[in-house]
Amino acid sequence: MRWIWLFAAACGSSAAKPDAYAGDSTPAKAVACATTFGSGLTNSFGRLDGTVLAVIPPNFQGCTQPNSTHTVVQVMAGGAAYRMVVNVLSTQGPPDVFLTEVDAPLAGPAWAEGWHPDAQLDYATTLHVMKSQFTEADQATAAQRVYDMVELGEHISVFATSSGPPKADSADKIHRNATNADGAIVLHPDTAPHYLLTAFSEQQF
Repeated sequence: MRWIWLFAAACGSSAAKPDAYAGDSTPAKAVACATTFGSGLTNSFGRLDGTVLAVIPPNFQGCTQPNSTHTVVQVMAGGAAYRMVVNVLSTQGPPDVFLTEVDAPLAGPAWAEGWHPDAQLDYATTLHVMKSQFTEADQATAAQRVYDMVELGEHISVFATSSGPPKADSADKIHRNATNADGAIVLHPDTAPHYLLTAFSEQQF
């Protein structure tokens, strides 16, 4: 059995899309997924700096704490794994999300492994990005972007919101969210920061 990837062209895009999982084997980037997690996230918005351990597509059930509708990026920080739960589907209104990418300095303090609740991010005021710069994408396309671009073993920063204990191992809302509390994935945060941004159809900025 194997992970089946079907490739199809999105409207105006040649991005590959993952089809539904078929079988009981493990996607390549989920092979080393953690079974136990840290407890260092506080009840706040913040930025987690660490190293990518695994990228788990939606609905893959072979890793601990699976998620049927989100991609989970596991990040190692301070010797423990943390679950960054990434929106690739809207559960309110139209299901498609809106995506864009931008190169910009890392918002907040300099990259340093760990959780930074003092970091802030706002798409409009920090990154000067407008909704008109985003492109609509279905769940498969959004999930493929994260799976393809987030590389194992690389440094990463994730702006996200955690509820703290008893779920101090996870953070979500990795999308346009609130003033100075927008979620995002940042690739190469300590060398050449590249932001992966997500918004929903009803959001305007």
